[in-house]
Amino acid sequence: MTQAPSLSPTPPAGDEPDLSEGWGEQRSRLRKDLRRLDVLFFLICTLVGLDTIGSVAAQGPQGLTWMVILAVVFFLPYGLLVAELGSSFPVQGGPYVWTRLAFGRLVAGVNQLLYWISNPVWVGGSLCIIALTTWEEFFTPLPGVWKYVAGFVFIWGGALAVVQSVRIGKWVPIAGAVARVVLLGFFLVSVVVYAAEHGVHALPAGEFTPTYAGFVALVPVLIFNYVGFELPSSAAEEMKNPRRDIPLSILRSGLAAVLLYGGPILGILFVLPSQEIGSLGGFIDACKAVFTVYGGSIAADGTVTLTGLGSVFGGVAAAGLIIGLLTSGVTWAMGAHRAQAVACADGAGPAWLGRISEKHGTPVRVNILSAVLGSILFVVALNLTGGDGEKYFAAGLGLTISTTFISYVITFPSLVMLRRKYPDQERPYAVPGGRVGAWIVTALSTGFVAFTVVVLVWPGFGVGWFGTSGDPADSLPESFAGQRLPYTLSQVLPLLLFVVIGLVFYVCGARGRRRARDGAVDGR
Repeated sequence: MTQAPSLSPTPPAGDEPDLSEGWGEQRSRLRKDLRRLDVLFFLICTLVGLDTIGSVAAQGPQGLTWMVILAVVFFLPYGLLVAELGSSFPVQGGPYVWTRLAFGRLVAGVNQLLYWISNPVWVGGSLCIIALTTWEEFFTPLPGVWKYVAGFVFIWGGALAVVQSVRIGKWVPIAGAVARVVLLGFFLVSVVVYAAEHGVHALPAGEFTPTYAGFVALVPVLIFNYVGFELPSSAAEEMKNPRRDIPLSILRSGLAAVLLYGGPILGILFVLPSQEIGSLGGFIDACKAVFTVYGGSIAADGTVTLTGLGSVFGGVAAAGLIIGLLTSGVTWAMGAHRAQAVACADGAGPAWLGRISEKHGTPVRVNILSAVLGSILFVVALNLTGGDGEKYFAAGLGLTISTTFISYVITFPSLVMLRRKYPDQERPYAVPGGRVGAWIVTALSTGFVAFTVVVLVWPGFGVGWFGTSGDPADSLPESFAGQRLPYTLSQVLPLLLFVVIGLVFYVCGARGRRRARDGAVDGR
């Protein structure tokens, strides 16, 4: 029987399938400063993203219906899957290590590259454009070069936060989680006040009926809202008690995420006519509309003007939204960058990227490279779209989700593989139902993310088939209406480039792999 992997802070001896001594050299620089409450805030900040609320609301009431359905058939199985992997294999690098133990270093290395690189795409793409749009809506326009300056401040401000030690850096997700609860809570209170004064838009029961066309349009953003459980596991060796804290935090943050998403989406639907809800500005526009109860007015053409206290509250909410967006990127980066550093130290990438800073205890080099990539993507995307925020947002968000989800297609099956390869591994939490239960949660989780990748690359997949209604062209993002080829190229070409980069990284890790093999030979 294959020996179980060592999970101790020291590298294992012999031929155990643990990480190479390249990572063992970096382990001593980690600091155990993450407690259970810190992990809970980390997950709330990860799961409750503010960039996709408008996209869900733009699909009307059936968005809520599909949100509930996917909470049961995807969110729950996915949480169970990660709870077992995270508590059974609590090693720094989380998803990379699970995939490495299950499928080998090459597959895990390329897979991890996709997982990591989606972060600079996200930060330099949809997060940045929503932050800039929010600033212009509530504060002042950003003409010409000022838009680039503001984008760089957003990207590099986040990078500065990610570089800090975990003792300092953990306050970023804490601040982000608090900002989300306060912002979304105040928005819901304002919706109630607005409804009392002006009434709300009727939501006919028939509009809650789920359709396949609605599912195809919604599944990418809804499932993207529901992912992130694995991120704290990337910092498992910086936790006080990962075996206990990971499963409990997944349960609590999962319940919080469903409530924090559902309420604001329902509020947007009550406040704005469905035809006026945009994927980029839906939440922003709804905030401006409801804050008129504190001071301001809505013109006949729908233009909102905030005055007095309404303007003050609008500015505070805008600042909270920007903070929420920034902390989303930072929190994901804290996990993804750590996993990438472990992969590089393990020989799946350039060894110099796998170094952990002695001063901060974080992968500073990976952090800086990510910020550079995010800045480049921001400039390129802004120029390719001619400054069209909606088009930039749609392409950036689609690429972020598809890149992340392709990595999940490989990572999620690690559950059943590791059950088979390491049956005697201690499992503080195990998916109920034995082998059948493990296969069910793996099939559901993997199946949904794989389907999501397909409908992102080819929007409208299956629409109009087998008697279903609708036109596949209608599933294209509104900003790419009638432009299927440009949209498809905006997704496929970067994905192919990322895979090539992953293979190049693996080739660059050859020296580290040789050193690991030589060390194993010397140790016998």
